[in-house]
This record gives sequence, structure tokens and C-alpha cells, in this order.
Amino acid sequence: MCRSAHSHVRALHHIRKVLTDDMAKTIAAFLIQSHLDYTNSVLHGSTNIRGLQTVQNSLARIVLPSSRHLLSINLLQKLYWLPIHSRITFKLVSITYKTLSTSQPIYLRSLLDQYSPIRTCSADQHLLNRPRISTNFGKELFRTKLPTSGTSPPLS
Repeated sequence: MCRSAHSHVRALHHIRKVLTDDMAKTIAAFLIQSHLDYTNSVLHGSTNIRGLQTVQNSLARIVLPSSRHLLSINLLQKLYWLPIHSRITFKLVSITYKTLSTSQPIYLRSLLDQYSPIRTCSADQHLLNRPRISTNFGKELFRTKLPTSGTSPPLS
């Protein structure tokens, strides 16, 4: 995955001089960021996202070529791009929100259980049940990744 994305980054680097800044951002978003997003939710919680972050940092340096002295995080902020770990969390939370608000797709909706608190004072928090999983394989499933990936999305 990283090799493929790096080859696209190199190709963009070769044609960058003839592109406007907006064109470079658009090409970067559609060609390379889409590759990064394709598998990033699979790598949630993994140490393998370092390679994807390196690709994204290289891409930011090519899109903003005059900013060689800036840190990668500053380049990403200037482009309004989330770092890979934040993109993964955002993607998981947005998929869950859409699933909970529309009940579609059914196969994902069936994996999400609304938490029913014992006390009524926390009933309006709209939390999800956190399943008890003891195997490493089980910890990588969608339903176990989501409740620990930040705040749970509100139910509509």
C-alpha cells in the first residue's frame, strides 16, 4: 500500500511545477489521500500507520513546496488535513454516526448496541455498549474499535 502511494507521490512531484496550488491539492486528495483512506480503518490501533503517515507527510511537502522548513504537522494543518490516526478515528466515528442515524447498512447497525444506563442522569449521553472481548482477533473488529475511538456519536 505504501509503495503504491509513494509512486503516486513521486509522479505528482514530477508534474508539480506545472500545477497550481489548488490543482495539486485536488490531485493529492483524490489520488493519494483516497489510497490512504482505503485501508486506514483496518490499521486502527496498529503500529503500521507510521508508513501511511510518512506518505502523507511527503505528499504535504510536495503540495506546499515552499514550506521545506516547517514541521509536517504544521504542513498538515496548513492544508486542513488530519494526521492518519485522526483520519482513522474520524472515519470510524462518521461511519458509526451515519449507521446509527439511518440504520443503514443493516449489517453494521446490527453490530452496534445502544448503552442503557442504570441511572437516568446519564441516559441523554447516547453511548454505545462496549463488548467484552478477550482475543486479539476480537479486539480488531469494528464493534470493538469504535467505542474506544473517542466520543461516541449522538443518536438521532
